[in-house]
Amino acid sequence: MGSDSASHGSVVLGVDSSTQSTKVLAVDVETGAVLASGQARHTVSAGAGRETDPEEWWSALQSALGRLGPWAGRAEAVSVGGQQHGLVVLDAQGRPVRPALLWNDVRSAPQAAALVDTYGAEHWAQRFGSVPGASFTVSKWAWLAEHEPEAAAAARAVRLPHDFLTERLSGAAVTDRGDASGTGWWRSDTERYDEALLAAIGLAPDLLPTVLGPGEQAGTVRDGLPLRAGALVAAGTGDNAAAALGLGLTPGRAALSLGTSGTVYAVSRQRPADASGVVAGFAAAAGGWLPLACTLNCTLAVDKVAALLGRDREDVEPGGSIAFLPFLDGERTPNLPYASGLLTGLRHDTTAGQVLQGAYDGAVYALLGALDQVLAVDGEAPSDEPLLLIGGGARGAAWLETVRRLSGRAVQVPEAGELVALGAAVQAAAALTGEDAVAIAHRWSTTSGPVHPPLPLDTPTLTRLAATLPLASA
Repeated sequence: MGSDSASHGSVVLGVDSSTQSTKVLAVDVETGAVLASGQARHTVSAGAGRETDPEEWWSALQSALGRLGPWAGRAEAVSVGGQQHGLVVLDAQGRPVRPALLWNDVRSAPQAAALVDTYGAEHWAQRFGSVPGASFTVSKWAWLAEHEPEAAAAARAVRLPHDFLTERLSGAAVTDRGDASGTGWWRSDTERYDEALLAAIGLAPDLLPTVLGPGEQAGTVRDGLPLRAGALVAAGTGDNAAAALGLGLTPGRAALSLGTSGTVYAVSRQRPADASGVVAGFAAAAGGWLPLACTLNCTLAVDKVAALLGRDREDVEPGGSIAFLPFLDGERTPNLPYASGLLTGLRHDTTAGQVLQGAYDGAVYALLGALDQVLAVDGEAPSDEPLLLIGGGARGAAWLETVRRLSGRAVQVPEAGELVALGAAVQAAAALTGEDAVAIAHRWSTTSGPVHPPLPLDTPTLTRLAATLPLASA
């Protein structure tokens, strides 16, 4: 359907299937107005691993769609943005063989290290754009093959979280280049699966979905769902690539996302190939590349510290001499999968509020440490536009002030919420109308929001954290 009909009240749906919940937005194609929203939560296992039954995602999606009222039946296109890296193993009937291994399950750290040792970091960076860590799907498959070989042998299809939901909606076994680039078996230099690597890790290529290019469609909605049968299903993508679409990012402008994980990313023209492993060379959903650095410990780690201290999350105090690295779940950036939280510099006059502020400082420091490397991929001066601050933490005063104080940069907080779901809606609208996705995001004014001027750079805190970081890897 063309853009003429889109200007007469066309509606699209954007889905964000995240670690904790599934959210759906019904969005007006012309204006970007959010007409309705729905949400349903999932559970994540505790203990050594981080797992969720994919059927929970499917049930949550249907529940969230049911909360949209009549808009679900009116939607002409839908797209799914999903948490990256997760390993979904299905049987011949499309049912999960076991719960999905999620991105933040670090049990696969030894397998990641073995893969890097076998081929070398430079090999991974040049061929795949990223050096795999514990979060990458290739590491999780290697863990499964080693620890649960019967589950690996039972696999008749291997999917990412967003692929699983797209296939349930449309019946199509597809993924997109944005999410495929986080697997560790999709080559960014050729934009194809690496069959030699797949053979080495015992994964048959025919178990994997077809990789769609920018703007390609997965198919149409099947009968019997709480959506209009025949509505377009876009390719979908990973959550960070979806958020970049939602922001309409152009080269040189960076976003910092504060959520369960913390991320910094920008769109680049050049293909990233960082052998240090700090910058992951993901593909952007609309074309080009999405250099990104991700931390495991962000808002949940700080909230845990606040709970331990018995304080409200905003109840921070300035000053003091502590340095706190809140690596409570191990860490991805820097690559310290076996790390734990590290607190130094306590004195008799240290207050609980200063300890809590230290947790904020440590979480933000880990992200800002990678920001310059993300922006350096194109080898050009970064945009002088403000740093975009998104995610749940962007609404918190303590997070905002910490980012401004440790970055020394102006910060803009978009008023638009649920940017992953909104970015998925942008992708759905582009599939429906044939328009450029970035142009749609700009028409919707998705970055509109207050700009906060920079604060003086807090050099003493940065110096303390820089001196403490080597202790975390000791």
